[in-house]
Amino acid sequence: MGGSGSKRCWTTSSSASAKVLLFMVSLIVVSGFVSVLGPLSSNWFFLSTYPWLWSSGLPAASSSSVKFSVSSVKGSENRLDLVVVQVHNMEEAISDDDSVVNRSSTPPHAIEPLQAQPNGTKEDMDYTPMSGSINIVPPMNESLLKARRDYTNLDRLEAGLRRARTAIKEAKQGNQTQDPDYVPIGPMYRNANAFHRSYLEMEKQFKIFVYGEGEPPVFHNGPCKSIYSTEGNFIYGIEMNNQFRTRDPEKAHVFFLPFSVAMLVRFVYVRDSHDFGPIKRTVIDYVDVISKKYPYWNRSLGADHFMLSCHDWGPEASRSTPHLYKNSIRVLCNANTSEGFNPTKDAAFPEINLRTGSIHGFLGGPSASHRPILAFFAGGLHGPIRPVLLEHWENKDEDLRVHRYLPKGVSYYDMMRKSKYCICPSGYEVASPRVVEAIYSGCVPVLISDHYVPPFSDVLNWKSFSVEVPVNDIPNLKKILMEISPRQYIRMQRRVVQVRRHFEVHSPPKRFDVFHMVLHSVWLRRMNVRVHNDVDVL
Repeated sequence: MGGSGSKRCWTTSSSASAKVLLFMVSLIVVSGFVSVLGPLSSNWFFLSTYPWLWSSGLPAASSSSVKFSVSSVKGSENRLDLVVVQVHNMEEAISDDDSVVNRSSTPPHAIEPLQAQPNGTKEDMDYTPMSGSINIVPPMNESLLKARRDYTNLDRLEAGLRRARTAIKEAKQGNQTQDPDYVPIGPMYRNANAFHRSYLEMEKQFKIFVYGEGEPPVFHNGPCKSIYSTEGNFIYGIEMNNQFRTRDPEKAHVFFLPFSVAMLVRFVYVRDSHDFGPIKRTVIDYVDVISKKYPYWNRSLGADHFMLSCHDWGPEASRSTPHLYKNSIRVLCNANTSEGFNPTKDAAFPEINLRTGSIHGFLGGPSASHRPILAFFAGGLHGPIRPVLLEHWENKDEDLRVHRYLPKGVSYYDMMRKSKYCICPSGYEVASPRVVEAIYSGCVPVLISDHYVPPFSDVLNWKSFSVEVPVNDIPNLKKILMEISPRQYIRMQRRVVQVRRHFEVHSPPKRFDVFHMVLHSVWLRRMNVRVHNDVDVL
């Protein structure tokens, strides 16, 4: 995934360990050098939490507000001492009224249309804080006037996001927008018009700054031919991208922390030690370096930063620093709400096992009427759910082909292509590559998991093209599938084929593919956060 240039995906190298050691030493030296800077005055961070706005099947967050002070934050001399971050309620902008069940107990914040002024006049950049925000009016002095001039780029970014929110809200009930490549339509989407408009707004203005600090193989690198391939492919894709990546951090909406958790496990973790300390110290040191070299982490306490991991230990790595875990956008395959995944700010993305590094030969399958097998699963004991599935169904029913090991000469992918439904139980972690494998082969996924947030759930209506089966209903699995009418199954199967484009991996990326859907997930969450300067109230 990405543009031109040689693909930097992980390969073994005799110098890899030496590079990691040199980088760790440099982190310690830089951290120690910068620590001589004196502390700045306190920052204020304001977060207004809200329920999950797009999926009725996900837990609602508390409607309370959280306010806290952060004292003695070290950082750049040019950064403002007072910054407010707000989470904006996107309910009216992106959701379909009929699909939103868990609504906030408080009314959504108003979204006011902005009239663009010529040459970026004051009216375009002024910001009126939302109700409930903290307004601190510092005394008028020369340094604050300079700060206002220095931070007009942030004002412009926020004004652009306000216009995007308004456009999405208007598109929700508007006419379909034409597109030369693809026009989202159908029940697979929570609101197809809103999604399309949001995607076009993203293409028009979204910019990402990738921190340049760090050396491969742990940073700016990742696996591209394994179960963690989406991690490496995204890192490569964004580093090579010229449309969304900006080299000017002042123009960035979000900031990417380019470490690979899979590479941290490979090169930093001591095997069988059960000690996460080295991984966490590496993340801590990296955040320490970029927060002291640049003003942006301290400006929002990480709320406009994001990390990405498809490794099972991604959530644990994010716990290295409190702000990364609580404030930053965490794009995770292991999207488990019982382990701290927060859909209001975190994004789920798909686990894709690219054994060859390409999707060539894995896409497509027979039509719905040419699939003689009711359901299929093959896999070993892994986690708490699969033993239950195997106990009830392993080699016990000709309609449900459930195997621990496939018979000799039987192709795993051919079995998927012959099956109406593909059973996708969680392993030790909630995500499973079988979900995307099923979609690739045109097989309706059967999700069996607890606390799992499927990828792109803020846009995709998974209930329209997949079957969700609670773990305690595994004994009734055949009954549940047989009760789905042939007509309904045909509809679901056709929808699987239609949404497949959003899970495809391309090099270079194509519009609406998995790379761009990950970007869109981050874009949506950035639109829910407002970063502004308190001097704007002057």
